[in-house]
Amino acid sequence: MSGLFALIRSDFAAIRGRDPAARGPVETALTYPGLHAIAAHRMAHGLWGAGWKGLARVLSYLARMVTGIDIHPGARIGPGFFIDHGAGVVIGETAEVGRDVTLYHGVTLGGVSWSPGKRHPTLADGVMVGAGAKILGPITVGAGARVGANSVVVEEVPPETTVIGIPARIVQTDRAVSTDPYRVDLNHHLMPDPVGRSLARLADRVAFLEARLAARDAALALGDPAAPSGPARPPRRAKSRADCHN
Repeated sequence: MSGLFALIRSDFAAIRGRDPAARGPVETALTYPGLHAIAAHRMAHGLWGAGWKGLARVLSYLARMVTGIDIHPGARIGPGFFIDHGAGVVIGETAEVGRDVTLYHGVTLGGVSWSPGKRHPTLADGVMVGAGAKILGPITVGAGARVGANSVVVEEVPPETTVIGIPARIVQTDRAVSTDPYRVDLNHHLMPDPVGRSLARLADRVAFLEARLAARDAALALGDPAAPSGPARPPRRAKSRADCHN
């Protein structure tokens, strides 16, 4: 029992340490559905391990009704777990979550198979998963990794990397240690955007070509004989013997 309360205290401390909106201990204890869900899960997981699986499922169901967070009692979740906002989070039976992991609303740790055994993902210590992300299958997300909002992860994620997209791909490696005073990397506005960068380069290229065309048209209008009169033609191909017979 003391171990159970120690875990719940660590989850409470995680909220106080990572969320600047957490103003006081009483308010945090009463108004954070993520805390209520993980506290219920800690108890349900204990019942599940003791063989009271039906009672554990009932407790998890009641917690889902109250919080909107669905955590299977078989899932293994380490200390310092923080679900911010919480609505719509789903964590499957064989999911494993390390220490100091942060999930945002709409996250799913789901399976892709009905086969028995390990079906759900493993999140190592310090992972952050953005809102709406789906991590599917018995894959591992390495320590300190970040999963961008609305991403779908179906392959292994190395430690200390950032992945985004559908399917998720690595866009940043060897992240610098966060300087955030709340000790969790919340700089979602700094998430790399490779598609946006490619579109920006394409727009720059189009602007350059338009400027060249405008300069050519202006030179032609002034009668500049050095200005090209049209697009360059490809070099004439030498006739082959087969051409001569046609």
